[in-house]
Parts: sequence; structure tokens; C-alpha cells
Amino acid sequence: MKDLVVGMGEALWDVLPEGKKIGGAPANFAYHVSQSGLPGMAVSAVGDDPLGKEIRDNFTSKGLCHHLDTVPYATGTVQVELDPAGVPQYEIKENVAWDNIPWTPKLEEIARNTRAVCFGSLAQRNVVSRETIGKFLDTMPRHDDSLVVFDVNLRQGFYTKEILCDSMTRCNILKINDEELVTVSRMFGYPGIDLQDKCWILLGKYNLKMLILTCGINGSYVFTPGNVSFQPTPKVEVADTVGAGDSFTAAFVSGILKGKSVAEAHSRAVRTSAFVCTQKGAMPILPKELTD
Repeated sequence: MKDLVVGMGEALWDVLPEGKKIGGAPANFAYHVSQSGLPGMAVSAVGDDPLGKEIRDNFTSKGLCHHLDTVPYATGTVQVELDPAGVPQYEIKENVAWDNIPWTPKLEEIARNTRAVCFGSLAQRNVVSRETIGKFLDTMPRHDDSLVVFDVNLRQGFYTKEILCDSMTRCNILKINDEELVTVSRMFGYPGIDLQDKCWILLGKYNLKMLILTCGINGSYVFTPGNVSFQPTPKVEVADTVGAGDSFTAAFVSGILKGKSVAEAHSRAVRTSAFVCTQKGAMPILPKELTD
């Protein structure tokens, strides 16, 4: 257990029109990292119930390493309805297992062996998981090549300015989409300037290594001090977009950890995300050309 790439936060069931599929941004991230040959690990909590057991069994069958504490709360579920364009709308159940991830000696050991971590705002809606995520970030060793990715995930009002500010201060890579950037800009008092200028402001204010901005069909950007990479979004036949952003983050982080340039990692991320959009659910098996 060394140089782990951890997705930390929610592990749950997305209840889609055609049935349930395992989801949760951190679990999706860890799964796609593991497909790239890196030691991805999903960290969360599940209930002592059939849905929790099924998540464990599913992760094991996928070869995904995981640390899922069992807690006295129900395993998380999200009701997902797709609009005519295939874009998901979510109803996220509250006070469930992943809201209550405990800080344990085993999790401390995992943190001490972590090279990169991705965490979001959604899993910090409850104080228990928020404090555990904070302890994990405090314990994780920091080296020049360590990556701490904050993937903004503004769902159903489950966020505050304080949580966003603290998370941006703790990370060195910020991942945000265009709609989230507009919301964050209003909260932080940056209205009336274009999206790229807002990104440059956040990059400098929080001393980030990188800022990833995704804009749906309008492409994506990776900002680094003094440079910006742009990639158009490929045109594909969309099955659904569940997990596409998480696969983008995983492919990008995997590329950077493997020593690829920002532009190379960005290109791989865009192609990976486009492929996931052509599949049902968040955890399809990726073709070999996207995992080398």
C-alpha cells in the first residue's frame, strides 16, 4: 500500500430509470484511476444492509481497492432522472452512511501512503465526513508531485461559502464546471467578468498548480500559471452523462502522475469523458487506448 490515488467521499447507488448503478464521484474517480494501472482506492462508508454489501461486492468484482467502513446509517442512494438531452437531475438522500465516514487508525495509515486524492464539496455537507476529510488531508504527506484535487460538486444546496473557501485553500488542483464557476463567482464577489478571468483570479488567489474548467459541449480548459490548455468536446452519441466528469478528472490526474504534459493529460481526459458519455452508467470498462 504505497503511492495511493484516493477518491474520498460518497459511495452510493444511482437509481436510474433502467435500474440502479453504483455511483458517487469519488468512487467513479478511483475506479477510472485503477483502470489506468495506478493504485486507485475508494474511501467512503456504507450501511450494514444489502445495498452496502452489494457495493463492496461490486468494487471487489471490478478489482477496485476500497476502504468502506460500516456505520449505523443506510447506504446512500440518489434518484436520477434524465432530461431529454440525457443530462441527469439528482435527488440525494440525506444523513446516510457516506455522511458519516469515521476517522480510524486504518484510514490514517491510508492517508500516510497517499500520493494523490480527489475530494468534493458534497461529502462535506455533514460535519462527520467533513472533519474526516480534513484530517485525511492534514495527514497525507505533501511532496512536489503530490496532487490534492478539489472537485466542486454543487448539488441541492449542499454547500457553503466557508466549505468552498476551506477546500480551495487545501487543494492544489481545482476542478469546476462553467455553471459552478458562475455560482462560486457570485458567492465570492467576482461577477461581471468572463469565465477565463475568473479562473485566473482563483488560480492566483489560492496558489493553485492547476485549475480545470469544463464547459460541456463548449470544451474544457486547464489553467496553469502563465498558460492555458484548451480542448474542444468531441461530438458523440450520448447515452447519459453520469460520471463523465469524474472520468475526466481521473484520466487527467492519471496522466499527470504518469509524467505526461498538461496538454497530453488534457487530451486523454477529454477522450475518456467522451467515451463514458456513450455508455450507460458511471463505471464502464474503458478501451485499451484510453488506459495505456
